[in-house]
Amino acid sequence: MSLDPQRKNKNRGFMQLRVWQDARELYVQTCAAMKGWPFELKKVASQQIASVDSVHPNIAEGYARKSIREYLNFLGIARGSLGESVSGISTYHAAGQLTGSCFEDLDALSFKTENGLLKLIESLERKRDSGAWDDTLYHPTHDGAAG
Repeated sequence: MSLDPQRKNKNRGFMQLRVWQDARELYVQTCAAMKGWPFELKKVASQQIASVDSVHPNIAEGYARKSIREYLNFLGIARGSLGESVSGISTYHAAGQLTGSCFEDLDALSFKTENGLLKLIESLERKRDSGAWDDTLYHPTHDGAAG
């Protein structure tokens, strides 16, 4: 996903993060998997979609925050929501509500997203601990003044 050069700033940089892209794709795949569920399971499907839909926005919101403490807090929320989602798909598979192939696809993408999130958290913790965090708000190649 590339940004229009006129709309590129540090606040939108989350779109370049592989973990955000994976989390977004997990939402898309989860919606597709839950689409045909029967009426009596709509609440369960809705909760699963809601837990997955919390991951990518929290990555984005944390990225857009100025302090590394806030960023890490939002990544922690994303990690918790992802854990909730993994618990859900595991349980729905055990109950026969998700096919084996659907479960495999969602679980593999969840695992990839979890690992990406953990690596991002570890990287930010190292930056925080070393004092290497840059809290400037604008992308260095675009000052936003172009007309």
